[in-house]
Amino acid sequence: MVLERVRNGLLVVAAVAVVGMLLVQLGVVAAPWSEERTEVRILDDDGEPKAVVDAEVADTPGERYTGLSDHDSLESGEAMLFVHGGEDERTYVMRNMDFGIDIIFIGADREITTIHHAPEPGPDDDGNEREYSGEAQWVLEVPLGYANETDVEPGDEVEIDLEDDE
Repeated sequence: MVLERVRNGLLVVAAVAVVGMLLVQLGVVAAPWSEERTEVRILDDDGEPKAVVDAEVADTPGERYTGLSDHDSLESGEAMLFVHGGEDERTYVMRNMDFGIDIIFIGADREITTIHHAPEPGPDDDGNEREYSGEAQWVLEVPLGYANETDVEPGDEVEIDLEDDE
């Protein structure tokens, strides 16, 4: 009886370890945010930068899910860049956040498609999580008000330097 319990316990531990390693390999479970960073530039009509941010890169499912949840704030000039494999309708929420942000959706053509000013984390008046949607391959989250301060708007071109970017 005791040996059977020990054997079953060891099987459970081994199964959990295998599942954990598989989740890490698939990128489903990762550090709260990547240590990879990149500079993102938003250009005016003349190709001159109107805004430049140093962005943490979230390019795995786990990193995109966690997002800015583990951050206390974003300073001016800081951002988080969410990288997706292609352009699609994306919906973002401010899960477990304590500060407002601007959410900038960037299409596959590297033009800003939509900007949401998201001042309040948490549920809306009906108790549902606030959702912010737009067409995007990349989503850039910057401090609340940064888009207005730098005159960033839909249609602006964005330069993103990523190692694996084509």
